[in-house]
Amino acid sequence: MESSLRAAGSPVTELGEFLRSRRDALSPVDAGVRGYGRRRVPGLRREELAQLAGVSVTYLTRLEQGQSQNASDAVIDALARALQLDGDERAHLLALAHPAPARPRRATRPEAARAGAQQLLHSMTETPALLLGRFNDILAWNRLGHLLLAGHLDFAAPARATLRPNQIRLLFLDSHTRELHRDWATETALAVSSIRFVAAQFPDDRRLAELIGELSLKSPEFASLWAKHAVKLCTSGTKAFHHPHVSDLDLDYEVLHLPEGNGQRLLTYTAPAGSASSAGLRLLASR
Repeated sequence: MESSLRAAGSPVTELGEFLRSRRDALSPVDAGVRGYGRRRVPGLRREELAQLAGVSVTYLTRLEQGQSQNASDAVIDALARALQLDGDERAHLLALAHPAPARPRRATRPEAARAGAQQLLHSMTETPALLLGRFNDILAWNRLGHLLLAGHLDFAAPARATLRPNQIRLLFLDSHTRELHRDWATETALAVSSIRFVAAQFPDDRRLAELIGELSLKSPEFASLWAKHAVKLCTSGTKAFHHPHVSDLDLDYEVLHLPEGNGQRLLTYTAPAGSASSAGLRLLASR
């Protein structure tokens, strides 16, 4: 648990680990580095990344070992280009390179669903929908969202902070949720890469650190994915379900962030009109 908590709460150390993970993942051929000699690892050597980014090997070593803080934006941009980072990865790298002043890890108040957001949620009677907190706690769901994702749980559970389900915890530790996803491996990889991004935004939050520590101890799959340092924010796409009552569903999802900027967001699922999945949702709604 200690390493997991440190990863969630020490941006300087996390910066070095993230740089090493991206360097290890980038092949010399993709980076345009001419191969020479026998390689012990498939990724870039530190010297090669330093040359591509135009920084000294000594400085890059200090960054990777967590010995240098507050790297300039120019250096971060150069490293991001050399490592061929996408937009989410670059934003993550910037957050790690410019962390807020260290503060004691603090507990946060339980999140609460806004009345207006709940009203909107429950007005979508033909669309499965959830209201998620910043760390993927399920703050509310409508009837069809509950039937789709967690009909085995109490509908009122999100209203009670002590019993509130967490989407990532369910994904890794709940057998019903595991069986619900036809491509569970892809779902878990996306979930961990998303929470990795969030962890850099809230490095001193005790609630998040405890969640990561719990999952690292209880789920070897989570621990393995967390160690890869993948980063990705998923705001739309398609999820493949195998529901116990209506069989296979292929549903498009959209993540809609609330304007307050506090990390709460609506997650909705839809299916193309006339599709088998649309018929399956109607059948589920009739239960």
